[in-house]
Amino acid sequence: MAPPVWIIRSTKERKERCTIWPLRGHPLVRLVGYPFKNPPEVGEATLLWTEGPPLSAADAGRPLLLLDASWRRAQAMRTHFPGLVCRSLGGISTAYPRCSRLGTDPDSGLATVEALYAACRLLGLPTDGLLTHYCQAEAFLRANGWASSP
Repeated sequence: MAPPVWIIRSTKERKERCTIWPLRGHPLVRLVGYPFKNPPEVGEATLLWTEGPPLSAADAGRPLLLLDASWRRAQAMRTHFPGLVCRSLGGISTAYPRCSRLGTDPDSGLATVEALYAACRLLGLPTDGLLTHYCQAEAFLRANGWASSP
């Protein structure tokens, strides 16, 4: 069985704009609301972040941790998970229409569902159903040279 993918979702984000909310019942995903009184036990997870060495097959076998929030909130959320290995997803293009009024989106930022899908592809994890409810799925796949889910 594949290790879980933990997604910590800011409850301040609107569900109707949330790219991972439709995945709350997916067998690979463990969705946890933030703020929380006690952070979940994610073990020796790999935190997907904009900085760090690229994610690779060598990272397989550990749970993944994604933070689903605005970039400002994600910075604060990250403090609850010190010491985790950080990996990036460089070279992946987003199709998500960004709208930060503060200009805080990093150049390499992806929608959470895009980061989840790309990480699963890189690690050889199943991708079935991850993009089913993502409106920009075809544009995202096309922008990255992926014809469809493997």
